[in-house]
Amino acid sequence: MDELKALAGSLDTTWVLIGAALVFFMQAGFAMVETGLTRAKNAGNIIMKNLMDFCIGTPIYWFIGFGIMFGSTAPLFGKIDLFCMSTDDFATMIFQTVFCATSATIVSGAMAERTKFSAYCIYSALISLFVYPISGHWIWGGGWLATLGFHDFAGSTAVHMVGGVAAFIGAAILGPRIGKYDKNGKPNAILGHSMTLAALGVFILWFCWFGFNGCSTLGTSGDGAANAARIFYTTNLAAAVATITVMIITWVRYKKPDVSMTLNGSLAGLVAITAGCDTVTPAGAAIIGIIAGFAVVFGIEFVDQKLKIDDPVGAVGVHGICGATGTLLTGLFAYYDFGGGEKLGVFYGGGFHFFGIQALGVVSVIAWVAVTMTIIFNVLKHTIGLRASVAEEVDGLDIHEHGLASAYADFAQVSSYNNFGGAQFTPLEPMPEKPVHVDDAVPVQVKTPTETIASDTKITKITIVAKQSKFDDLKEALNEIGVTGMTVTNVLGCGVQKGKAEYYRGVQMDLNLLPKIQVDVVVSKVDPAAVINAAKKALYTGHIGDGKIFVYNVANVVKVRTGEEGFDALQGEDFF
Repeated sequence: MDELKALAGSLDTTWVLIGAALVFFMQAGFAMVETGLTRAKNAGNIIMKNLMDFCIGTPIYWFIGFGIMFGSTAPLFGKIDLFCMSTDDFATMIFQTVFCATSATIVSGAMAERTKFSAYCIYSALISLFVYPISGHWIWGGGWLATLGFHDFAGSTAVHMVGGVAAFIGAAILGPRIGKYDKNGKPNAILGHSMTLAALGVFILWFCWFGFNGCSTLGTSGDGAANAARIFYTTNLAAAVATITVMIITWVRYKKPDVSMTLNGSLAGLVAITAGCDTVTPAGAAIIGIIAGFAVVFGIEFVDQKLKIDDPVGAVGVHGICGATGTLLTGLFAYYDFGGGEKLGVFYGGGFHFFGIQALGVVSVIAWVAVTMTIIFNVLKHTIGLRASVAEEVDGLDIHEHGLASAYADFAQVSSYNNFGGAQFTPLEPMPEKPVHVDDAVPVQVKTPTETIASDTKITKITIVAKQSKFDDLKEALNEIGVTGMTVTNVLGCGVQKGKAEYYRGVQMDLNLLPKIQVDVVVSKVDPAAVINAAKKALYTGHIGDGKIFVYNVANVVKVRTGEEGFDALQGEDFF
Protein backbone atom coordinates (compact mmCIF):
# COMPACT_ATOMS: atom_id res chain seq x y z
CA MET A 1 0.00 0.00 0.00
CA ASP A 2 2.79 2.39 0.88
CA GLU A 3 4.46 1.69 -2.45
CA LEU A 4 1.21 2.44 -4.30
CA LYS A 5 0.84 5.73 -2.44
CA ALA A 6 4.44 6.61 -3.29
CA LEU A 7 3.83 5.77 -6.95
CA ALA A 8 0.66 7.86 -6.98
CA GLY A 9 2.53 10.76 -5.43
CA SER A 10 5.28 10.48 -8.03
CA LEU A 11 2.73 10.47 -10.86
CA ASP A 12 1.01 13.53 -9.39
CA THR A 13 4.31 15.38 -9.18
CA THR A 14 5.13 14.44 -12.76
CA TRP A 15 1.72 15.73 -13.85
CA VAL A 16 2.40 19.10 -12.21
CA LEU A 17 5.85 19.34 -13.80
CA ILE A 18 4.41 18.60 -17.25
CA GLY A 19 1.88 21.36 -16.64
CA ALA A 20 4.63 23.76 -15.60
CA ALA A 21 6.55 23.08 -18.82
CA LEU A 22 3.44 23.69 -20.94
CA VAL A 23 2.55 26.91 -19.14
CA PHE A 24 6.13 28.10 -19.54
CA PHE A 25 5.86 27.55 -23.30
CA MET A 26 2.91 29.95 -23.32
CA GLN A 27 5.53 32.72 -23.26
CA ALA A 28 6.39 31.71 -26.82
CA GLY A 29 2.73 31.85 -27.77
CA PHE A 30 2.28 35.33 -26.33
CA ALA A 31 5.46 36.49 -28.05
CA MET A 32 4.24 35.29 -31.46
CA VAL A 33 0.74 36.75 -31.05
CA GLU A 34 2.06 40.14 -29.94
CA THR A 35 4.79 40.24 -32.58
CA GLY A 36 2.42 39.28 -35.38
CA LEU A 37 -0.21 41.88 -34.44
CA THR A 38 2.32 44.73 -34.26
CA ARG A 39 4.74 46.21 -36.79
CA ALA A 40 8.00 44.64 -37.87
CA LYS A 41 10.08 47.55 -36.60
CA ASN A 42 9.18 46.56 -33.02
CA ALA A 43 9.43 42.77 -33.32
CA GLY A 44 12.70 42.49 -31.40
CA ASN A 45 11.37 44.69 -28.60
CA ILE A 46 8.29 42.48 -28.21
CA ILE A 47 10.45 39.36 -28.00
CA MET A 48 12.68 40.95 -25.37
CA LYS A 49 9.76 41.99 -23.20
CA ASN A 50 8.25 38.50 -23.22
CA LEU A 51 11.62 36.96 -22.45
CA MET A 52 12.33 39.36 -19.59
CA ASP A 53 8.86 38.97 -18.07
CA PHE A 54 9.78 35.39 -17.29
CA CYS A 55 13.43 35.99 -16.44
CA ILE A 56 12.73 38.95 -14.13
CA GLY A 57 9.62 37.41 -12.61
CA THR A 58 11.27 34.10 -11.73
CA PRO A 59 13.83 35.39 -9.16
CA ILE A 60 11.45 38.09 -7.87
CA TYR A 61 8.72 35.53 -7.21
CA TRP A 62 11.30 33.24 -5.53
CA PHE A 63 12.63 36.12 -3.45
CA ILE A 64 9.33 37.23 -1.93
CA GLY A 65 6.27 36.71 -4.19
CA PHE A 66 5.67 33.02 -3.48
CA GLY A 67 5.75 33.58 0.28
CA ILE A 68 3.23 36.43 0.02
CA MET A 69 0.91 34.21 -2.01
CA PHE A 70 1.20 30.88 -0.19
CA GLY A 71 3.07 31.52 3.05
CA SER A 72 -0.02 31.34 5.29
CA THR A 73 -3.81 31.29 5.18
CA ALA A 74 -4.22 34.79 6.64
CA PRO A 75 -7.10 36.75 5.07
CA LEU A 76 -5.11 39.44 3.20
CA PHE A 77 -1.43 38.50 3.06
CA GLY A 78 0.64 35.35 3.27
CA LYS A 79 4.00 36.04 4.86
CA ILE A 80 7.47 37.28 4.07
CA ASP A 81 9.42 34.12 3.33
CA LEU A 82 12.61 35.38 1.74
CA PHE A 83 13.95 33.04 -0.92
CA CYS A 84 11.29 30.47 0.05
CA MET A 85 13.48 29.22 2.88
CA SER A 86 10.59 27.41 4.58
CA THR A 87 9.35 25.73 1.40
CA ASP A 88 10.70 22.57 -0.21
CA ASP A 89 7.81 21.77 -2.58
CA PHE A 90 9.63 22.63 -5.77
CA ALA A 91 6.90 21.24 -8.03
CA THR A 92 4.38 23.73 -6.65
CA MET A 93 6.96 26.53 -6.74
CA ILE A 94 7.76 26.10 -10.44
CA PHE A 95 4.09 25.60 -11.32
CA GLN A 96 3.12 28.85 -9.61
CA THR A 97 6.14 30.68 -11.02
CA VAL A 98 5.08 30.11 -14.61
CA PHE A 99 1.54 31.26 -13.77
CA CYS A 100 2.94 34.48 -12.33
CA ALA A 101 4.98 35.10 -15.50
CA THR A 102 1.87 34.54 -17.63
CA SER A 103 -0.03 37.28 -15.82
CA ALA A 104 2.87 39.70 -16.19
CA THR A 105 3.36 39.16 -19.92
CA ILE A 106 -0.26 39.99 -20.84
CA VAL A 107 0.53 43.68 -20.43
CA SER A 108 3.27 43.64 -23.06
CA GLY A 109 0.91 43.58 -26.05
CA ALA A 110 -1.38 46.37 -24.83
CA MET A 111 1.58 48.71 -24.29
CA ALA A 112 3.43 47.64 -27.41
CA GLU A 113 5.34 49.92 -29.80
CA ARG A 114 5.70 52.98 -27.53
CA THR A 115 6.92 51.89 -24.07
CA LYS A 116 10.44 52.45 -22.78
CA PHE A 117 12.10 49.11 -22.20
CA SER A 118 13.63 50.14 -18.85
CA ALA A 119 10.23 51.20 -17.51
CA TYR A 120 8.68 47.97 -18.69
CA CYS A 121 11.29 45.90 -16.88
CA ILE A 122 10.54 47.73 -13.62
CA TYR A 123 6.80 47.16 -14.09
CA SER A 124 7.45 43.45 -14.69
CA ALA A 125 9.38 43.19 -11.43
CA LEU A 126 6.72 44.97 -9.39
CA ILE A 127 3.71 42.99 -10.62
CA SER A 128 5.58 39.77 -9.75
CA LEU A 129 6.77 41.19 -6.43
CA PHE A 130 3.41 41.98 -4.81
CA VAL A 131 0.53 42.92 -7.17
CA TYR A 132 -0.12 39.43 -8.51
CA PRO A 133 0.87 37.55 -5.30
CA ILE A 134 -1.49 39.49 -3.00
CA SER A 135 -4.65 39.04 -5.10
CA GLY A 136 -3.48 35.50 -5.81
CA HIS A 137 -3.31 34.86 -2.06
CA TRP A 138 -6.92 35.98 -1.68
CA ILE A 139 -8.02 33.42 -4.30
CA TRP A 140 -5.59 30.49 -4.13
CA GLY A 141 -3.55 31.00 -0.95
CA GLY A 142 -6.33 30.58 1.61
CA GLY A 143 -7.21 34.29 1.77
CA TRP A 144 -10.57 35.94 2.35
CA LEU A 145 -12.04 35.20 -1.10
CA ALA A 146 -11.13 31.51 -0.81
CA THR A 147 -12.80 31.42 2.61
CA LEU A 148 -15.99 32.85 1.15
CA GLY A 149 -16.05 30.15 -1.53
CA PHE A 150 -14.85 32.15 -4.54
CA HIS A 151 -14.08 29.72 -7.37
CA ASP A 152 -11.42 30.39 -10.00
CA PHE A 153 -10.02 27.00 -10.87
CA ALA A 154 -7.10 27.93 -13.12
CA GLY A 155 -7.03 31.71 -13.19
CA SER A 156 -9.60 33.60 -15.27
CA THR A 157 -9.41 36.26 -12.56
CA ALA A 158 -6.25 35.38 -10.63
CA VAL A 159 -4.05 35.38 -13.75
CA HIS A 160 -5.82 36.75 -16.81
CA MET A 161 -7.99 39.49 -15.39
CA VAL A 162 -5.10 40.74 -13.28
CA GLY A 163 -3.01 41.05 -16.45
CA GLY A 164 -5.92 42.52 -18.42
CA VAL A 165 -6.65 45.24 -15.85
CA ALA A 166 -2.96 46.10 -15.62
CA ALA A 167 -2.88 46.28 -19.43
CA PHE A 168 -5.86 48.65 -19.43
CA ILE A 169 -4.31 50.99 -16.86
CA GLY A 170 -0.91 50.94 -18.58
CA ALA A 171 -2.30 51.63 -22.05
CA ALA A 172 -4.53 54.42 -20.73
CA ILE A 173 -1.69 56.22 -18.93
CA LEU A 174 0.75 55.63 -21.78
CA GLY A 175 -1.53 57.05 -24.47
CA PRO A 176 -2.12 55.85 -28.04
CA ARG A 177 0.49 55.23 -30.70
CA ILE A 178 1.29 58.06 -33.08
CA GLY A 179 -1.30 58.06 -35.85
CA LYS A 180 -3.76 55.75 -34.09
CA TYR A 181 -6.44 58.45 -33.83
CA ASP A 182 -7.04 61.41 -36.12
CA LYS A 183 -7.76 64.96 -34.93
CA ASN A 184 -11.44 64.09 -34.55
CA GLY A 185 -10.71 61.01 -32.46
CA LYS A 186 -11.54 58.53 -35.21
CA PRO A 187 -9.39 55.39 -34.89
CA ASN A 188 -7.09 54.41 -37.74
CA ALA A 189 -6.20 50.81 -38.48
CA ILE A 190 -2.51 50.06 -37.83
CA LEU A 191 -2.00 46.64 -39.34
CA GLY A 192 0.09 43.94 -37.72
CA HIS A 193 2.97 42.74 -39.87
CA SER A 194 2.36 38.97 -39.75
CA MET A 195 -0.93 37.16 -39.35
CA THR A 196 1.09 33.97 -39.78
CA LEU A 197 3.04 34.59 -36.58
CA ALA A 198 -0.13 35.64 -34.76
CA ALA A 199 -1.85 32.41 -35.79
CA LEU A 200 1.17 30.35 -34.73
CA GLY A 201 1.03 32.04 -31.34
CA VAL A 202 -2.65 31.23 -30.92
CA PHE A 203 -2.07 27.56 -31.75
CA ILE A 204 0.81 27.43 -29.25
CA LEU A 205 -1.33 29.02 -26.56
CA TRP A 206 -4.27 26.71 -27.26
CA PHE A 207 -1.98 23.68 -26.97
CA CYS A 208 -0.39 24.96 -23.76
CA TRP A 209 -3.79 25.75 -22.25
CA PHE A 210 -4.35 22.04 -21.76
CA GLY A 211 -1.52 22.24 -19.26
CA PHE A 212 -2.71 25.55 -17.85
CA ASN A 213 -6.18 24.19 -17.08
CA GLY A 214 -5.81 20.41 -17.13
CA CYS A 215 -2.72 20.19 -14.96
CA SER A 216 -4.27 22.52 -12.39
CA THR A 217 -5.86 19.36 -10.97
CA LEU A 218 -2.36 19.01 -9.45
CA GLY A 219 -2.42 15.27 -10.00
CA THR A 220 -4.07 12.31 -11.70
CA SER A 221 -4.50 10.00 -8.72
CA GLY A 222 -7.98 9.28 -7.40
CA ASP A 223 -10.50 11.25 -9.43
CA GLY A 224 -7.75 13.46 -10.85
CA ALA A 225 -7.53 11.71 -14.22
CA ALA A 226 -11.30 11.83 -14.83
CA ASN A 227 -11.43 15.47 -13.78
CA ALA A 228 -8.49 16.32 -16.05
CA ALA A 229 -10.19 14.64 -19.00
CA ARG A 230 -13.35 16.69 -18.46
CA ILE A 231 -11.28 19.86 -18.11
CA PHE A 232 -9.45 19.14 -21.35
CA TYR A 233 -12.79 18.71 -23.09
CA THR A 234 -14.55 21.80 -21.73
CA THR A 235 -11.46 23.92 -22.38
CA ASN A 236 -11.22 22.84 -26.00
CA LEU A 237 -14.97 23.12 -26.62
CA ALA A 238 -15.26 26.66 -25.26
CA ALA A 239 -12.32 27.83 -27.38
CA ALA A 240 -13.68 26.27 -30.56
CA VAL A 241 -17.20 27.66 -30.07
CA ALA A 242 -15.86 31.13 -29.25
CA THR A 243 -13.77 31.07 -32.43
CA ILE A 244 -16.79 30.18 -34.57
CA THR A 245 -18.85 32.86 -32.83
CA VAL A 246 -16.32 35.60 -33.54
CA MET A 247 -15.93 34.49 -37.14
CA ILE A 248 -19.70 34.78 -37.68
CA ILE A 249 -19.97 38.12 -35.85
CA THR A 250 -17.18 39.70 -37.89
CA TRP A 251 -18.51 38.20 -41.11
CA VAL A 252 -21.86 39.89 -40.48
CA ARG A 253 -20.49 43.20 -39.16
CA TYR A 254 -17.51 43.68 -41.47
CA LYS A 255 -18.80 41.71 -44.48
CA LYS A 256 -15.76 39.42 -44.24
CA PRO A 257 -14.50 37.13 -41.45
CA ASP A 258 -11.76 39.12 -39.71
CA VAL A 259 -8.58 37.06 -39.24
CA SER A 260 -7.02 38.85 -36.28
CA MET A 261 -10.29 39.21 -34.39
CA THR A 262 -11.09 35.53 -34.93
CA LEU A 263 -7.69 34.62 -33.51
CA ASN A 264 -8.59 36.74 -30.49
CA GLY A 265 -11.83 34.78 -30.32
CA SER A 266 -9.93 31.56 -29.71
CA LEU A 267 -8.05 33.15 -26.82
CA ALA A 268 -11.25 34.70 -25.47
CA GLY A 269 -12.87 31.28 -25.18
CA LEU A 270 -9.80 29.86 -23.47
CA VAL A 271 -9.64 32.72 -20.95
CA ALA A 272 -13.36 32.62 -20.17
CA ILE A 273 -13.52 28.86 -19.52
CA THR A 274 -10.46 28.85 -17.27
CA ALA A 275 -12.35 29.77 -14.08
CA GLY A 276 -15.00 27.05 -14.31
CA CYS A 277 -13.49 24.43 -16.61
CA ASP A 278 -13.59 21.89 -13.77
CA THR A 279 -17.22 22.41 -12.85
CA VAL A 280 -19.23 23.20 -16.00
CA THR A 281 -20.79 20.67 -18.34
CA PRO A 282 -19.95 20.61 -22.07
CA ALA A 283 -23.19 22.50 -22.72
CA GLY A 284 -22.15 25.13 -20.18
CA ALA A 285 -18.72 25.37 -21.78
CA ALA A 286 -20.27 25.91 -25.22
CA ILE A 287 -22.52 28.70 -23.90
CA ILE A 288 -19.53 30.32 -22.17
CA GLY A 289 -17.69 30.16 -25.50
CA ILE A 290 -20.55 31.90 -27.31
CA ILE A 291 -20.77 34.67 -24.71
CA ALA A 292 -16.99 35.11 -24.73
CA GLY A 293 -17.12 35.54 -28.51
CA PHE A 294 -19.56 38.44 -28.22
CA ALA A 295 -17.65 39.89 -25.25
CA VAL A 296 -14.30 40.00 -27.04
CA VAL A 297 -15.57 41.58 -30.27
CA PHE A 298 -17.64 44.30 -28.65
CA GLY A 299 -15.16 44.69 -25.81
CA ILE A 300 -12.25 45.37 -28.16
CA GLU A 301 -14.37 47.78 -30.21
CA PHE A 302 -15.50 49.60 -27.05
CA VAL A 303 -11.97 50.01 -25.69
CA ASP A 304 -10.55 51.06 -29.05
CA GLN A 305 -13.33 53.24 -30.48
CA LYS A 306 -15.24 54.59 -27.47
CA LEU A 307 -12.66 54.81 -24.70
CA LYS A 308 -9.90 55.73 -27.20
CA ILE A 309 -7.41 53.40 -25.49
CA ASP A 310 -4.93 51.95 -27.94
CA ASP A 311 -4.48 48.22 -27.34
CA PRO A 312 -2.68 46.83 -30.42
CA VAL A 313 -3.35 43.15 -29.67
CA GLY A 314 -6.68 43.26 -27.83
CA ALA A 315 -5.23 42.17 -24.47
CA VAL A 316 -7.79 44.14 -22.47
CA GLY A 317 -10.70 42.53 -24.30
CA VAL A 318 -9.28 39.01 -24.31
CA HIS A 319 -7.86 38.82 -20.80
CA GLY A 320 -9.56 41.58 -18.84
CA ILE A 321 -13.13 41.50 -20.13
CA CYS A 322 -13.29 37.77 -20.87
CA GLY A 323 -11.51 36.91 -17.63
CA ALA A 324 -14.18 38.73 -15.65
CA THR A 325 -16.96 37.34 -17.86
CA GLY A 326 -15.82 33.73 -17.44
CA THR A 327 -15.56 34.09 -13.66
CA LEU A 328 -19.08 35.50 -13.44
CA LEU A 329 -20.48 32.83 -15.76
CA THR A 330 -19.06 30.17 -13.44
CA GLY A 331 -21.59 31.45 -10.94
CA LEU A 332 -24.34 30.65 -13.43
CA PHE A 333 -23.13 27.37 -14.93
CA ALA A 334 -21.30 25.59 -12.07
CA TYR A 335 -22.58 22.00 -12.06
CA TYR A 336 -20.03 19.44 -10.90
CA ASP A 337 -19.05 19.34 -7.25
CA PHE A 338 -15.82 21.18 -6.45
CA GLY A 339 -15.77 20.67 -2.69
CA GLY A 340 -19.08 21.81 -1.31
CA GLY A 341 -21.08 18.74 -2.24
CA GLU A 342 -23.76 20.69 -4.05
CA LYS A 343 -24.46 22.30 -7.42
CA LEU A 344 -23.99 26.02 -6.89
CA GLY A 345 -24.76 27.48 -10.32
CA VAL A 346 -27.82 29.70 -10.63
CA PHE A 347 -29.11 27.69 -13.58
CA TYR A 348 -28.96 24.48 -11.57
CA GLY A 349 -30.88 25.67 -8.54
CA GLY A 350 -27.99 27.04 -6.54
CA GLY A 351 -29.47 30.52 -6.10
CA PHE A 352 -27.58 33.80 -6.37
CA HIS A 353 -25.39 33.51 -3.28
CA PHE A 354 -22.49 31.86 -5.09
CA PHE A 355 -22.91 34.19 -8.07
CA GLY A 356 -22.67 37.13 -5.67
CA ILE A 357 -19.39 35.81 -4.26
CA GLN A 358 -18.02 35.50 -7.80
CA ALA A 359 -19.04 39.10 -8.53
CA LEU A 360 -17.49 40.32 -5.27
CA GLY A 361 -14.21 38.61 -6.14
CA VAL A 362 -14.12 40.14 -9.62
CA VAL A 363 -14.81 43.66 -8.35
CA SER A 364 -12.30 43.35 -5.48
CA VAL A 365 -9.45 42.15 -7.71
CA ILE A 366 -10.20 44.85 -10.31
CA ALA A 367 -10.03 47.50 -7.59
CA TRP A 368 -6.76 46.14 -6.18
CA VAL A 369 -4.99 45.93 -9.52
CA ALA A 370 -6.36 49.23 -10.82
CA VAL A 371 -5.17 51.18 -7.76
CA THR A 372 -1.72 49.59 -7.49
CA MET A 373 -0.99 49.72 -11.23
CA THR A 374 -2.16 53.34 -11.48
CA ILE A 375 0.37 54.25 -8.81
CA ILE A 376 3.15 52.18 -10.38
CA PHE A 377 2.70 53.48 -13.92
CA ASN A 378 2.33 57.11 -12.81
CA VAL A 379 5.49 56.91 -10.69
CA LEU A 380 7.36 55.46 -13.67
CA LYS A 381 5.93 58.14 -15.94
CA HIS A 382 7.09 60.98 -13.71
CA THR A 383 10.52 59.53 -12.82
CA ILE A 384 12.40 57.58 -15.48
CA GLY A 385 9.66 58.09 -18.05
CA LEU A 386 7.17 55.55 -19.38
CA ARG A 387 6.88 56.43 -23.05
CA ALA A 388 9.52 56.34 -25.77
CA SER A 389 10.30 59.55 -27.64
CA VAL A 390 8.57 60.49 -30.89
CA ALA A 391 11.70 59.71 -32.91
CA GLU A 392 12.10 56.31 -31.23
CA GLU A 393 8.48 55.41 -31.86
CA VAL A 394 8.58 56.49 -35.51
CA ASP A 395 11.84 54.67 -36.24
CA GLY A 396 10.85 51.63 -34.20
CA LEU A 397 11.98 50.51 -30.75
CA ASP A 398 14.19 47.78 -32.16
CA ILE A 399 16.88 50.13 -33.39
CA HIS A 400 16.79 52.63 -30.50
CA GLU A 401 16.21 50.33 -27.54
CA HIS A 402 18.20 47.30 -28.67
CA GLY A 403 20.47 48.38 -31.53
CA LEU A 404 18.65 45.97 -33.81
CA ALA A 405 18.41 47.40 -37.31
CA SER A 406 15.80 44.85 -38.30
CA ALA A 407 14.34 41.68 -36.84
CA TYR A 408 14.21 40.45 -40.45
CA ALA A 409 17.65 41.49 -41.65
CA ASP A 410 17.84 38.93 -44.48
CA PHE A 411 14.48 39.93 -45.94
CA ALA A 412 14.49 43.17 -47.91
CA GLN A 413 11.36 45.28 -47.78
CA VAL A 414 11.41 45.56 -51.58
CA SER A 415 13.21 43.12 -53.85
CA SER A 416 14.08 43.54 -57.53
CA TYR A 417 15.65 41.46 -60.22
CA ASN A 418 16.36 41.72 -63.93
CA ASN A 419 14.76 39.15 -66.18
CA PHE A 420 16.17 38.44 -69.61
CA GLY A 421 14.10 36.24 -71.88
CA GLY A 422 12.34 34.67 -68.92
CA ALA A 423 15.54 33.78 -67.00
CA GLN A 424 16.47 35.49 -63.76
CA PHE A 425 19.83 37.14 -64.24
CA THR A 426 22.16 38.89 -61.82
CA PRO A 427 25.23 40.26 -63.64
CA LEU A 428 28.37 39.99 -61.55
CA GLU A 429 31.72 41.55 -62.43
CA PRO A 430 34.87 40.09 -60.81
CA MET A 431 36.48 42.45 -58.34
CA PRO A 432 40.05 43.55 -59.14
CA GLU A 433 42.81 42.00 -57.06
CA LYS A 434 44.14 45.44 -56.19
CA PRO A 435 42.61 48.91 -56.20
CA VAL A 436 42.53 50.61 -59.59
CA HIS A 437 44.01 54.13 -59.53
CA VAL A 438 42.90 56.89 -61.85
CA ASP A 439 46.29 57.10 -63.56
CA ASP A 440 46.25 53.37 -64.31
CA ALA A 441 42.70 53.27 -65.59
CA VAL A 442 42.04 52.22 -69.16
CA PRO A 443 39.96 54.78 -71.06
CA VAL A 444 36.42 53.64 -71.81
CA GLN A 445 36.04 52.58 -75.42
CA VAL A 446 32.92 54.28 -76.70
CA LYS A 447 31.28 52.74 -79.73
CA THR A 448 30.59 55.04 -82.64
CA PRO A 449 26.85 55.71 -82.74
CA THR A 450 24.81 54.29 -85.56
CA GLU A 451 23.08 56.52 -88.04
CA THR A 452 20.13 56.75 -85.61
CA ILE A 453 20.94 58.97 -82.63
CA ALA A 454 19.13 59.63 -79.38
CA SER A 455 17.48 62.84 -80.54
CA ASP A 456 15.97 61.03 -83.53
CA THR A 457 14.58 58.03 -81.66
CA LYS A 458 11.64 58.03 -79.28
CA ILE A 459 12.36 56.15 -76.06
CA THR A 460 9.42 55.12 -73.89
CA LYS A 461 9.23 53.75 -70.38
CA ILE A 462 6.20 51.62 -69.56
CA THR A 463 5.40 50.72 -65.94
CA ILE A 464 2.89 47.94 -65.32
CA VAL A 465 1.44 47.30 -61.86
CA ALA A 466 -0.41 43.99 -61.65
CA LYS A 467 -1.29 40.97 -59.54
CA GLN A 468 1.65 38.76 -58.64
CA SER A 469 -0.22 35.72 -59.93
CA LYS A 470 -0.29 37.19 -63.45
CA PHE A 471 3.45 37.70 -63.83
CA ASP A 472 4.15 34.59 -65.89
CA ASP A 473 1.37 35.46 -68.35
CA LEU A 474 2.66 39.01 -68.66
CA LYS A 475 6.26 37.91 -69.13
CA GLU A 476 5.36 35.49 -71.92
CA ALA A 477 3.22 38.09 -73.68
CA LEU A 478 6.05 40.65 -73.64
CA ASN A 479 8.62 38.11 -74.77
CA GLU A 480 6.44 37.26 -77.79
CA ILE A 481 6.51 40.85 -79.07
CA GLY A 482 10.27 41.18 -78.64
CA VAL A 483 10.61 42.65 -75.15
CA THR A 484 13.29 40.42 -73.70
CA GLY A 485 14.37 42.51 -70.72
CA MET A 486 12.49 43.99 -67.80
CA THR A 487 12.88 44.96 -64.17
CA VAL A 488 10.43 43.37 -61.75
CA THR A 489 9.80 44.70 -58.26
CA ASN A 490 7.62 43.34 -55.48
CA VAL A 491 5.56 46.26 -54.18
CA LEU A 492 2.55 47.04 -52.00
CA GLY A 493 -0.26 49.06 -53.48
CA CYS A 494 -3.76 50.28 -52.83
CA GLY A 495 -6.59 51.72 -54.85
CA VAL A 496 -9.86 53.50 -54.16
CA GLN A 497 -12.76 51.07 -54.30
CA LYS A 498 -15.95 53.03 -53.79
CA GLY A 499 -18.55 51.42 -51.58
CA LYS A 500 -16.26 48.55 -50.61
CA ALA A 501 -14.93 49.29 -47.13
CA GLU A 502 -12.32 47.02 -45.55
CA TYR A 503 -11.93 46.47 -41.81
CA TYR A 504 -9.10 45.48 -39.48
CA ARG A 505 -10.10 44.53 -35.92
CA GLY A 506 -13.36 46.43 -36.35
CA VAL A 507 -11.75 49.63 -37.65
CA GLN A 508 -12.40 50.73 -41.23
CA MET A 509 -9.17 50.96 -43.19
CA ASP A 510 -8.52 54.04 -45.32
CA LEU A 511 -5.87 52.24 -47.35
CA ASN A 512 -5.80 48.55 -48.12
CA LEU A 513 -2.25 47.64 -49.11
CA LEU A 514 -2.00 44.53 -51.26
CA PRO A 515 1.06 42.72 -52.67
CA LYS A 516 1.64 43.57 -56.33
CA ILE A 517 4.38 43.35 -58.93
CA GLN A 518 5.74 46.37 -60.77
CA VAL A 519 7.22 45.60 -64.17
CA ASP A 520 9.29 48.34 -65.85
CA VAL A 521 10.38 48.18 -69.49
CA VAL A 522 12.08 50.81 -71.67
CA VAL A 523 11.62 50.37 -75.41
CA SER A 524 12.75 52.04 -78.60
CA LYS A 525 12.51 49.40 -81.35
CA VAL A 526 9.30 47.88 -80.01
CA ASP A 527 6.15 49.95 -80.49
CA PRO A 528 4.84 51.11 -77.04
CA ALA A 529 1.28 50.48 -78.23
CA ALA A 530 2.16 46.82 -78.81
CA VAL A 531 3.50 46.56 -75.25
CA ILE A 532 0.34 48.12 -73.84
CA ASN A 533 -1.96 45.86 -75.84
CA ALA A 534 0.00 42.76 -74.90
CA ALA A 535 -0.11 43.71 -71.20
CA LYS A 536 -3.83 44.44 -71.28
CA LYS A 537 -4.55 41.09 -72.94
CA ALA A 538 -2.38 39.16 -70.45
CA LEU A 539 -3.70 40.86 -67.32
CA TYR A 540 -7.40 41.29 -68.00
CA THR A 541 -9.87 39.35 -65.83
CA GLY A 542 -12.62 41.93 -65.52
CA HIS A 543 -12.30 42.07 -61.73
CA ILE A 544 -11.05 44.77 -59.37
CA GLY A 545 -7.26 44.71 -59.08
CA ASP A 546 -6.33 43.83 -62.68
CA GLY A 547 -3.74 46.58 -62.50
CA LYS A 548 -2.70 49.78 -64.25
CA ILE A 549 -0.25 50.77 -66.99
CA PHE A 550 1.73 54.02 -66.91
CA VAL A 551 3.54 55.41 -69.97
CA TYR A 552 6.40 57.94 -69.82
CA ASN A 553 8.62 59.67 -72.34
CA VAL A 554 12.33 59.10 -71.68
CA ALA A 555 14.74 61.94 -72.44
CA ASN A 556 17.83 59.76 -72.70
CA VAL A 557 19.42 56.46 -71.68
CA VAL A 558 23.09 56.04 -70.73
CA LYS A 559 24.80 52.65 -70.56
CA VAL A 560 27.24 52.91 -67.65
CA ARG A 561 29.65 50.23 -68.87
CA THR A 562 30.31 51.70 -72.36
CA GLY A 563 29.07 55.26 -72.16
CA GLU A 564 26.66 54.73 -75.06
CA GLU A 565 23.54 56.86 -75.07
CA GLY A 566 20.06 56.84 -76.46
CA PHE A 567 19.17 54.21 -79.07
CA ASP A 568 22.65 52.66 -78.88
CA ALA A 569 22.39 52.17 -75.11
CA LEU A 570 19.29 50.03 -75.63
CA GLN A 571 20.50 47.90 -78.51
CA GLY A 572 19.96 44.24 -77.78
CA GLU A 573 18.63 44.81 -74.26
CA ASP A 574 15.41 46.77 -74.02
CA PHE A 575 15.04 46.95 -70.25
CA PHE A 576 14.83 49.51 -67.52
